[in-house]
Amino acid sequence: MLMIRLLTLYNKNLLTILSLLMVFSLPAVAQENQRWEINADESITWNIHKQLPHADHIEMSGKRIACVLRYGVNADSSFYATRSLVWPMLRTIPNNTHASLTRRFKQDGFDLITINYKPVEHEKVNSITLNGTLIIKSVTSEKMELQRQFFPSTELPGYCELYTLKNTSGKDCIVEIPNLHETFITDSSKGTEGSYALHMQVSNNGSHPLKNNDSLSFSVSYTGTSKNNPVLQIQAEDERVKRLNFIHELWSKLVLETPDTVLNREFAFAKIRGAESIYATKGGPLHGPGGEAYYAAIWANDQAEYIGPFFPYLGYAYGNEASLNAYLHFARFMNKDYKPIPSSIIAEGTDIWDGAGDRGDAAMIAYGAARYALASGDIVQAKKLWPLIQWCLEYCRRKLNNEGVVTSNSDELEGRLPSGDANLCTSSLYYDALNSSAYLAKILGEGNRQASDYKKQAEKIKVAIEKYFGGTIDGFKTYKYYKGNDTLRAWICIPLTMGIYDRAAGTIDALFSPRLWTADGLASIAGERTFWDRSTLYALRGVLSAGATDKALNFLHSYSERRLLGDHVPYPVEAYPEGNQRHLSAESGLYCRIFTEGLFGIRPTGLHSFKLLPRLPSSWNSISLRHIYAFKSDIDIMVRKVDTGLHISVTNGGKTVVDKTIHNGDEIDVRL
Repeated sequence: MLMIRLLTLYNKNLLTILSLLMVFSLPAVAQENQRWEINADESITWNIHKQLPHADHIEMSGKRIACVLRYGVNADSSFYATRSLVWPMLRTIPNNTHASLTRRFKQDGFDLITINYKPVEHEKVNSITLNGTLIIKSVTSEKMELQRQFFPSTELPGYCELYTLKNTSGKDCIVEIPNLHETFITDSSKGTEGSYALHMQVSNNGSHPLKNNDSLSFSVSYTGTSKNNPVLQIQAEDERVKRLNFIHELWSKLVLETPDTVLNREFAFAKIRGAESIYATKGGPLHGPGGEAYYAAIWANDQAEYIGPFFPYLGYAYGNEASLNAYLHFARFMNKDYKPIPSSIIAEGTDIWDGAGDRGDAAMIAYGAARYALASGDIVQAKKLWPLIQWCLEYCRRKLNNEGVVTSNSDELEGRLPSGDANLCTSSLYYDALNSSAYLAKILGEGNRQASDYKKQAEKIKVAIEKYFGGTIDGFKTYKYYKGNDTLRAWICIPLTMGIYDRAAGTIDALFSPRLWTADGLASIAGERTFWDRSTLYALRGVLSAGATDKALNFLHSYSERRLLGDHVPYPVEAYPEGNQRHLSAESGLYCRIFTEGLFGIRPTGLHSFKLLPRLPSSWNSISLRHIYAFKSDIDIMVRKVDTGLHISVTNGGKTVVDKTIHNGDEIDVRL
């Protein structure tokens, strides 16, 4: 039967059939060789003993700086790195989306010093570790142990590198560190505030006797300010402690506990990247994607849709502030004529970008703002956001075509791939936003009529989605992404994340078929190499929500292992080939939502209530999600397999809220 199905569906050529047979004869997902390992202290390490040469890149951020580190180990085990430093609030001309002052520096601290009056030579790297900082350990032929540690400041416009030498040569030595302070003054005609001053400074300079088994540290720091501002005196060790305290704070909140260590650790790392990329702009805290391109600006998809609804769960106050700030920035552009809200607000909130026209931005904003308002547990914030949510819903209603789905110029890919006059994403987001808004209407005293109207509109758009987008492609009963679409698209997953399961079986089969699934998750369009992680992250969440738990788990583990322990680590990425898999921040928020909304099935229904639909894989005995800070609470959810189904325990601040046994697949209401 399998051969008949293959011949029926994929009879284009023999190579296609053979490749499919190979896939079905192997385990569902091929595993790549792991380059990195998980440590007991929750960091990950690449022990350098094979697979050379190799290079990678990682982004790290603070409130006033971002750094993209391109680092690698050569075939002879020597280390190299280039630091691309971005100052989002040092604006350049023209002051557009990409106008953050950016400079690259290649100088390595160990190249600056001498040991016994000679440069450091014949270095061989032993290991590289990631723990929210980048740590490189190596040795020299002179038996000196070297360590570098790279990280941004959490609060200041500065980036730091700590260098440590340990003398294990058996003899005393002399280390000389130069008194070095270099200043780069930028062209005054290219800055919105004239010239900027970039300073590179070396600490602990001088001649230092170093006895056997003793250690010596120095630092190299980079700071950026307006030209006439005083030079920042940055203390690298203090900044290291602040950075690690920030990481430990994130790792102590919203703690995922499953039998799969890879999932637990990728979840922990994703919290870092999701939370760190918030910039202290003149327009307030603005979460930015990053990638050496997108700073001090917000987008209706990345910030409003992807990560905004996540921050209440994490309990990161600055993240909540940034989410609310983003929604209120978009609210500035409501208008009585219902002209589109801009896709992006840029340049610290002082300008806009709307170059792609209407991408379905109102649906994105309504979806994210409504979910954020509910999960925030804050009646004051909900009231602030309610006019924006209502406006966006009305905008979408006015954009319905004769067949009842929402029209737009493009989608979040902004014309990179065809999306027609109406696409599946926009209408699906509108559907979920209507459902969330029905809950909000009751809470905010809008009356049952308003709530009922939104529920009726939601049911109508759900029916329209089925009629307009439902179809069979490549033999799969799934969705056409737009009218006339005849090729499988990754975004057929989105109805699943919004609770639309009419075509769940065919959609799940299509998503995990060789037509779409690749080693890097979903191809954006069947048969092409291009992928955007955001659709993979939505798909994994949606498949779990739909109850295909065991099937989802295999692919989720494979994807997570590749991102955490493979060749490009440790975060979800934006896309490839565009951007070369940049570590854009909001994708990490989407990864975490696979678990909060997919595995645990949390769906806000009020400021202090939610539906819970946990999905426990058959091979697991228990899962827990601890210190969930949504709904102004501190919630622990524990799910344990028992003979009769699943035992659910929910506590709030240590007080038991739910303690009951349910059948697998049952949904329960939780009121705090």
